[in-house]
Amino acid sequence: MNIELYDRIQDIAPSRWNALTHSHSCTFSHEFWTLIEQSKLNDFRYRHALFIDDNNQPLGLASYYSITTDIAIFAPVKLRNLLSKIRRIFPNFLKLSMLECGTPITLNSPGFVHLSDTDTDTLLTALHQLLHRTAKKEGQLLIIIRDFEHNTFSMRPQLAQLGYHWVPSLPNTYLNITWQTVEQYHAAMKSYYRSKLLKHLRKNTALKVRHEIITDFEHLADTLCQQWLIVHEQADEFQREILTPEFYRGYARSMGERSKVILYYRDDELVGHALLLLDGDVLRWLYFGRKHAVNDSLYIYVGHSVVATAITLGAKQVEMGLTTYPIKQDLGAQVTPIFLALRGTSRWINPFVGIFYPLLNSVPHITNRDIFKTGLPQVTSDY
Repeated sequence: MNIELYDRIQDIAPSRWNALTHSHSCTFSHEFWTLIEQSKLNDFRYRHALFIDDNNQPLGLASYYSITTDIAIFAPVKLRNLLSKIRRIFPNFLKLSMLECGTPITLNSPGFVHLSDTDTDTLLTALHQLLHRTAKKEGQLLIIIRDFEHNTFSMRPQLAQLGYHWVPSLPNTYLNITWQTVEQYHAAMKSYYRSKLLKHLRKNTALKVRHEIITDFEHLADTLCQQWLIVHEQADEFQREILTPEFYRGYARSMGERSKVILYYRDDELVGHALLLLDGDVLRWLYFGRKHAVNDSLYIYVGHSVVATAITLGAKQVEMGLTTYPIKQDLGAQVTPIFLALRGTSRWINPFVGIFYPLLNSVPHITNRDIFKTGLPQVTSDY
């Protein structure tokens, strides 16, 4: 197996790239990666690898990037508070430049693409050799291959042979859409959850909260980014990528009809938004922002409107993302595990990665709720 390496997505012909990704999530597409690279997020430095056979035919592709990341990114509250105090004196304490492989702002399982008849073990070995060689050259101590949901658990033995530790990440949330109307969705709920939801919806109605869905929102990029930053700065479960107005502008422009934003108004004041991506049959809820950091019922209203939008658009599933699990569960979402493959660059350091990373990071153990009268089929992800 041979590898072509590229430092920029623009150096790869879109037709050559998309020939491999057309049957996968659009977040693997040349258009989406162009958006990511042009958005100037954090200190990401992106590279791309095209795996080809001896006849120069593409077999798979992977994108990887260096990023300064908190090694205790999922630290429990007490440890996080302690780290905050230490970082007032030592700002970069436990923050490392890592080499990651995957999609940096969305979840895909696995985080790379290959043809169905390509031997996965051979591809993983070639990918590991590339990442290990790059990390050693650039001085990165930790390699991360992300994200692995249920459909990729079969890759674990090969990754273990290559020296990777299988560690839990924050779980994802999905809701299968089996209703044709919002009324049917409400009726399917058990009475306790339905009455709880409707009570919060009535609160928002009394506050004159309303929403609208738009596709063209380039002109709102600065406002939406500022709203997102307000939520981001209040987050106590997970913080990493820092969005920019360029991201919002490029997202609306490059993703076309697949990109949507729900705008939330209280009277005529724009008080929040939800950024969505229609990705085939899946509606992805990517980000949420709001004008004021207050504890009210708006987020429940937002979550309900995302589900209602999925029903209206004919989506078969909503990916509701990480964090704020109780509210998403009340709306019917099921929580599904995600794992990361971690490896120390040095064979002397690697054994300690499997020991200390779990000590620094903890992910919530969440039991799924059965909020519907007849239950739902087990949630699966297409990507």
